[in-house]
Amino acid sequence: MVEKIITIKNRAGIHARPAALLVETANRFAASIFLEKDGEQINSKSIMGILTLAATYNTPIKIIADGSDEEEAVQTISRLFENKFEEE
Repeated sequence: MVEKIITIKNRAGIHARPAALLVETANRFAASIFLEKDGEQINSKSIMGILTLAATYNTPIKIIADGSDEEEAVQTISRLFENKFEEE
């Protein structure tokens, strides 16, 4: 299992477009990938789950992956956050 804490840096937070991009990216991996905010953990392959996190600007999020490609999954998803979902 690999875990990494990141902070949401795009001003709009996680709305529909970044959520869809997260789901699309997560579905490329065999690993189980979860996002955790304030103790609530959701499946990153579920757009509804991601939207229910209501993750806003400067919110810390933990990425958790478990599976054969867990390291690559965490790195790739971290990059989405670091690149502000290519919105800015």
